[in-house]
Amino acid sequence: MCIRDSNEAAITGESAPVIRESGGDRSAVTGNTRLVSDWLLVRITSNPGESTLDRMIALVEGAKRQKTPNEVALDILLIGLTLIFLLVVVTLQPFAHFANGSLPLVFLVALLVTLIPTTIGGLLSAIGIAGMDRLVRLNVIAKSGRAVEAAGDVHVLLLDKTGTITFGNRRCSAIYPAPGVSAQVLAEAALMASLADDTAEGKSIVEYLRELYPQPEPGSDLLTAVPFSAETRLSGVDYQGRVYRKGAVDSVLSFVGLKRSELAPALSREIDKIAQSGGTPLLVCAEGRMLGAIHLKDVVKPGIRERFAELRKLGIRTVMVTGDNPLTAAAIAAEAGVDDVLAEATPEKKLARIRHEQNDGRLVAMCGDGANDAPALAQADVGMAMNDGTQAAREAANMVDLDSDPTKLLDVVQIGKELLVTRGALTTFSIANDVAKYFAILPALFAAIYPQLGVLNIMGLASPQSAILSAIVFNALIIVVLIPLALRGVRVQAASAAHLLRRNLLIYGVGGIVVPFVGIKLIDMLLTALHLV
Repeated sequence: MCIRDSNEAAITGESAPVIRESGGDRSAVTGNTRLVSDWLLVRITSNPGESTLDRMIALVEGAKRQKTPNEVALDILLIGLTLIFLLVVVTLQPFAHFANGSLPLVFLVALLVTLIPTTIGGLLSAIGIAGMDRLVRLNVIAKSGRAVEAAGDVHVLLLDKTGTITFGNRRCSAIYPAPGVSAQVLAEAALMASLADDTAEGKSIVEYLRELYPQPEPGSDLLTAVPFSAETRLSGVDYQGRVYRKGAVDSVLSFVGLKRSELAPALSREIDKIAQSGGTPLLVCAEGRMLGAIHLKDVVKPGIRERFAELRKLGIRTVMVTGDNPLTAAAIAAEAGVDDVLAEATPEKKLARIRHEQNDGRLVAMCGDGANDAPALAQADVGMAMNDGTQAAREAANMVDLDSDPTKLLDVVQIGKELLVTRGALTTFSIANDVAKYFAILPALFAAIYPQLGVLNIMGLASPQSAILSAIVFNALIIVVLIPLALRGVRVQAASAAHLLRRNLLIYGVGGIVVPFVGIKLIDMLLTALHLV
């Protein structure tokens, strides 16, 4: 029988190595896992299409993103306005025939072109491209402008724990000396036992101790390394006749010839605390003497708690999803400052939680890095994958963070809100433009047929031909003028929604009415002066 360590974080989301041995219940391995120590001989028993990855692919293929409320509202608005203006233009000729008059077809076509929402329609692409460009500056690649705009409407943010909220590899967070042992002595022994350890855990111990307990280190050529193996569950070095070891609790106790009951009560309590908090305790010994314990845990990324607090101010609820047991999940969630926890989460559970939130009318964003996150990333309205994660996660998501920083979603949400406000402002401006165009074109069209409408020609345009041409020229120029605004975006201030609405209506609503009156009149005067009409 052979015993080996395997890292199944790509599938399970948990970085702690698991034991795999021939025979029994712990013999199964999954594709896309990484061998931590020794070697494995694997026999494939699953049928094609029935593997874990195949089931995840099926979940991804069944996922479908919904349109955001703003997208639906804008579609209804643009379709509705187009139909209304088409109906208006179609009915103008019968009114003219009723009064024994006639309107040239070119006038009606020009009226339709100027009235339908061409301004906002022409600028929507520019707004989406601008959002994607701003994300690139943050080292975030968006696969579509729609994903950026959807980020502005997000209500719930689901984050995978391992590799997203935490670093993914267990790191040294503290050391606990045994009674009668100083912290300096424990630090020296733990450092010596870890100098030849090339694992992520061993490197984190060396990094931690070098910072807190600086001390002289022997050269690597003077050390006799004892590598970690799944059979011994120990690693360390032999140096100048002294033996330094660290490893699993039972393995180190067996190495020094002690039973668990013979362990110092204070040290035993610390080991139990580490295990109950979801961490991994390692014991350190030197020269057959028990010196203390090392606390390994999946460390929360720095600054993430503060960023979650900022998301909470924006009305976004954060949910941590993890395969950990509820006790460990609750401990990490409290440290990270998330609002809710989904423990013992399988890909199916993650997918079900997202669909539940969406069915309640909420837009969901998902951050993840593993293959087990791929179905959830595909289903979420905004799926952001970490660049150092799996290929499956990056393919399923509609955003990829090159820095693998989940807190960057706060910046993504801010940019998304700016795009929404920008689109709303330009839509308001476009609709307000149509009011002015009515006053510019309709009185000029019907002045000869209905002389009473001449009172509505408040701009005093020279002729129907001049009015039509001026409106068309203004309609083309205003799109060009608004492109810089669409690319730059409307800045979102920290204010209430009512304040933002009043501000935009004042600037872009009133401005959208005034600017066309002035612009069309100036163009009319220019055309008349140049004798072009």
